[in-house]
Amino acid sequence: MPEPESAEELEEEPLSPPRSEDADVEVEHEVGAPPVAELDPETRARRDEALRHVRKFGDPVLRASAVEVDSFDEALAAEIERMGELMHDALGVGLAATQLGVLHRVLVYRVLVEDPVTALVNPVLEFSSEELAIVEEGCLSIPGVHVEVERPAQVRVRAHGASGEELQIEAEGLEARVIQHEIDHLNGVLIIDRISREQRKEAMRAMREALQDASPA
Repeated sequence: MPEPESAEELEEEPLSPPRSEDADVEVEHEVGAPPVAELDPETRARRDEALRHVRKFGDPVLRASAVEVDSFDEALAAEIERMGELMHDALGVGLAATQLGVLHRVLVYRVLVEDPVTALVNPVLEFSSEELAIVEEGCLSIPGVHVEVERPAQVRVRAHGASGEELQIEAEGLEARVIQHEIDHLNGVLIIDRISREQRKEAMRAMREALQDASPA
């Protein structure tokens, strides 16, 4: 079968998630968390269950632009709490509402295991440094794929917290990268959109191979 040549052809079919040992975390593995291969059965089961809730590449919602939140109520608080729990169980460092099929401009992240979960509602990127950094990223929604993505090394973001309080986050390094990755999700942008056409084709091949390897014989 010839290789697909367009973005539309590449995204025709949603993908089924691979087994836990082959699945990726958002951007990278949570700092301080054990490697997936060393997880105990209970932790691995929780991770598998969390990953089942995450929309995968090919799902149209991943290409939709999220809408601003205008009501900071109990429903929003519950949504943010659920996102934080799923991110924690998946051992990820970030999660956007669109990855759960919710078109709200909400993201959560936690770079270090001991850090509290930070929720950003209606985030706006106010500043990006001229200094750029290239780092390998993975994505919960694109299993089996890691690609090198160039992003500003430092950012400043204005947002609201879960209760509507105003926040301003100045971040660098991994924290800055995670925030940018999740804001991309809220705009319908995926990591494969930030690489060349040839790199994209290689990434799609790697994803399909990972899924084939994960399928029962």
